[in-house]
Amino acid sequence: MKDLTTDEITWNGTTYRTMLSTEATSGAMSITDSTTPAGEGPPLHVHAAEDEIFVVLTGEMEFLLDGVLSRQGPGGAVFIPRGHEHTYRVSSDTPSRHLVILTPGGFEGFFADMAANNYRIPDDMGPITESAARHNLTFTGPPIAAM
Repeated sequence: MKDLTTDEITWNGTTYRTMLSTEATSGAMSITDSTTPAGEGPPLHVHAAEDEIFVVLTGEMEFLLDGVLSRQGPGGAVFIPRGHEHTYRVSSDTPSRHLVILTPGGFEGFFADMAANNYRIPDDMGPITESAARHNLTFTGPPIAAM
């Protein structure tokens, strides 16, 4: 059996390790093991092509989905249907380790692109937005911390 994992990458303080790649599933899905620092999370956004599932392994996270805030701890999960505005933030004092499952796969390429170019939010939003568009992602607002 072939090893399906990829090397760990880091972008904006979050580490990503693709456990199951798009290539390994013939495009059906990807699973990424992520660790996000306390207080961090992305700007509000929408995935046009992918459903997204978060499974919280450690730490506490807040999720904002279609304007509704929820909290999840270890063992909690959140389903985010494609086309729905959302974001998250690590609300614990410690980092959160969580799985990110995307169906279909392919979005993990966005993380690789960001890490390879060392882009930073908000300084590099021009090229970040261009890459996001190539990966069916649109930013729609600020991170939870800025709301």
